[in-house]
Amino acid sequence: MKSTFLREMQERGYLNQCTDLEKLDTLLLKKSISAYIGFDCTANSLHVGSLLQIMILRLLQKHGHRPIVLLGGGTTLIGDPSGKESTRKVLKPKNIKKNISSIKKLFENLLDFKIKKTKPVFVDNYSWLGKLNYINFLREIGSQFTLNKMLTFDSVKLRLEREQSLSYMEFNYMILQAFDFYKLFEKENCLLQLGGSDQWGNIVNGVDLIRRIIKKDAFGLTSPLITLASGAKMGKTEKGAVWLNEKLFSAYDYWQFWRNTDDRDVIKFLKFFTELEKNEIEKLQEKNEINELKIILANNATKILHGKVRAAKAEKTARDIFKLGKINENLPTKGIPRKDLKEGTKLLELLVKFNIMDSKSEARRAIKNNGIKIDDILVSDENKIVNISDFKNGNIKISFGKKKHYIFKII
Repeated sequence: MKSTFLREMQERGYLNQCTDLEKLDTLLLKKSISAYIGFDCTANSLHVGSLLQIMILRLLQKHGHRPIVLLGGGTTLIGDPSGKESTRKVLKPKNIKKNISSIKKLFENLLDFKIKKTKPVFVDNYSWLGKLNYINFLREIGSQFTLNKMLTFDSVKLRLEREQSLSYMEFNYMILQAFDFYKLFEKENCLLQLGGSDQWGNIVNGVDLIRRIIKKDAFGLTSPLITLASGAKMGKTEKGAVWLNEKLFSAYDYWQFWRNTDDRDVIKFLKFFTELEKNEIEKLQEKNEINELKIILANNATKILHGKVRAAKAEKTARDIFKLGKINENLPTKGIPRKDLKEGTKLLELLVKFNIMDSKSEARRAIKNNGIKIDDILVSDENKIVNISDFKNGNIKISFGKKKHYIFKII
């Protein structure tokens, strides 16, 4: 690659497929462009599964290009069938609007807003999809697509082969996404769509639509879907998704998520999820043993999302707990009303109420297997009642296993 953006994409392992790599490389040598990635707004936060795409947007800015963040207020009403075995739950417009507002705030920390030339642009595709005239849309846009081709795309083909339901609503999704690229090409001079490899068919449709109607070149570029050495799905833990919103997943838990990376994935993740240069990663690999590399990964990944101070606090908290056995004020904190403790509260109920366990039966199993401690003392009684007298200086530490610790404070 001759252009700095594509060269670093390739070095970091971000580059999977491109509609015309040589032509795009030549274009990027000549000028700065605008490129977009679309995000579904099915929840009030993105999770770590979207992080690779966000890292690519940061890379775009680093090399002088402008990112466009499309928040799918329109397409989320339909639901992308790519990679899904069943129809998604259909959300109400007011819920999607709230999700968009919350997700947009995430990007305030993740992208650079200082340089005018590369300042990110936010768009909601409902602004054009919500105004479509169905007849006109079928005549002007729908006529550009053939069923023969649409049936060959994985998002459709796999569902039909497995005899899983695919609604006509979902079937239309690929046309709407292609139309998004067409509109951004018109409105924002957006020449490139980025996405995961599962979006390849949708992206190619957009490139073809622009070529047919506007008679100009546009480009599509995909990154690989992340596969873990363990075979597990990226971003899933026993507690569920690793959210990027700190209200849903604390900075400390986020740091721990990266610290617990499988040994076999550490170097790959240093390239994917940090901004350390290639030669720096190679030097670190030579000098450091695997556990130190995991700490470097956790510090750098957490710094990008939560900032340098929060990353340092998370590391200190972990070191205090695992090396010194201390209670650290930076641990995830839960507030428990004093009135709830007047007659005591069952430990099982406490564990479930504050999402440390999914159910009482899971909590019972953890106690039976010596997995629960209060202030580092093993709990053996599943009927344990937590009273005000258990709190020292207004707080207690409840631990689940060796790596999950929570401070409970009386409020």
